[in-house]
Amino acid sequence: MDADQLRAARTALRDSAPLVHCLTNTVVQTLTANVLLAVGAAPAMVDAPEEAGEFAAVASAVLVNVGTVHARTAEAMRIAARAAGEVGTPWVLDPVAVGGLRFRTDLAGELVALRPTVVRGNASEVLALAGAGSGGRGVDSTATADDALAAAEELATRTGGVVAVSGEVDVVTDGTRTVRIGGGSVLLTRTTGAGCALGALVAAYVAATGDALGGAVAAHAHVALAAEIAADLADGPGTFAAQWLDALDALDGDALGEADVRTS
Repeated sequence: MDADQLRAARTALRDSAPLVHCLTNTVVQTLTANVLLAVGAAPAMVDAPEEAGEFAAVASAVLVNVGTVHARTAEAMRIAARAAGEVGTPWVLDPVAVGGLRFRTDLAGELVALRPTVVRGNASEVLALAGAGSGGRGVDSTATADDALAAAEELATRTGGVVAVSGEVDVVTDGTRTVRIGGGSVLLTRTTGAGCALGALVAAYVAATGDALGGAVAAHAHVALAAEIAADLADGPGTFAAQWLDALDALDGDALGEADVRTS
């Protein structure tokens, strides 16, 4: 993915203002909504089973994040994923903390069978989802993105989609092509919900570009570059979160074209 494609992706997101239907965890809803608004997308937090399918069918993209899942929201996630698949709406699965807890791990397995457009998680989550590991320590990964590359490639081939693995260097693959995105800041790991918000941003970029691999790469690059800007201005994790939102908003196509993106 070259600089021109990254610039075009940023322009497409601003121009299309995709509506992202977020079935996400209660810890991160506000940050997720603010991140989407900052980049030019529109958030909606509709997680009732009675509404999830109807809304997923009209949204530009859907995010399914199992972070604080319970029986009612799990049913809404199943309904939304099926509805998205039926009408061709791109949807992103974020398998938060799968592997260590049976309920969410079983649910994530069901959702994978519904063929998400993108799976986005840390290395331990991707390894567990692919059946190649037991998960990390809650939301913390105990493996690197490259440790999970083979599992990510297998999972992408199985779903027919893309798998994005977050780490010190992010890895995005469709099972054949692999892209690495460098940059970012360690302060992202000290900001509650940064990874979950990334999942929503992946959904927005995929909707805007119509390209699962390119959209996922652009989202990761956008987050990494904004984090670098924010880290230079912040005094610590508290001010970093605010600076990061501002940087996500300010970052334009020319800046995104300078991202550390390497294809193999």
